[in-house]
Amino acid sequence: MFEVAKIQKGIQMKTWIVSSAIAFLSLAPISWADAVPACLSKGVNLQINNAQVIQWKSSTQNQFLARAHVKGSLTRIYPDHSGHHHFEIQLDNNAQDTLEVVYNEGFGATPAVRVGDMVEACGDYITSDAPTSQYPASPDGAIIHWIHNSPNPASHPSGFLMINGVLYGQGPGN
Repeated sequence: MFEVAKIQKGIQMKTWIVSSAIAFLSLAPISWADAVPACLSKGVNLQINNAQVIQWKSSTQNQFLARAHVKGSLTRIYPDHSGHHHFEIQLDNNAQDTLEVVYNEGFGATPAVRVGDMVEACGDYITSDAPTSQYPASPDGAIIHWIHNSPNPASHPSGFLMINGVLYGQGPGN
C-alpha cells in the first residue's frame, strides 16, 4: 500500500511540473512574426516591399501615393512636431535607401526611439521630394504615414508600427 501512495505522489508531482511549465511557456513573449498584423492593400495582405519603395523614390513624381510595408533599421531621429514623431529608417545596405516614418501620437504612445532600433511599418507611402502648399519636402524624399489603426477602416485601411518587435498605433495608450 505504501508503494502505491508513493507512486501516486510522484505522478502528482510530475503533473504539477508539466502544468507549471506549460503555464510558464504561455507567458513567453510572442515572436515578431506572430505579432505582426496583416498589412492590407486593396484587401490583400501586402508582404514587405522595401525594394518597391526604393524604386518608387527614384521613379515617381512628387506626391505619388501607394501602400507600403517596410522594415528597416532606425538611422536618424527628426524633431517631433504637430503631434507626430518623425524618424528615418534605412531599407537596405545602401545608406541612401531611407524613408521618413511619420507617426501620429494621437494613436498611442511610443517609446523613446534610438538609432539602431528595428522598425516595421505598414501605411501610406508618399514620394515627398518637393514641398507642397501644406507640407515641406521630406529630408528622405519619401515618407510612410497612416501607420496606425484606422478610425474608419471602410474608407481607409489600418496601418501599424512595430519598434523592436512591439506593436504600436492600435489606439490611445497603446
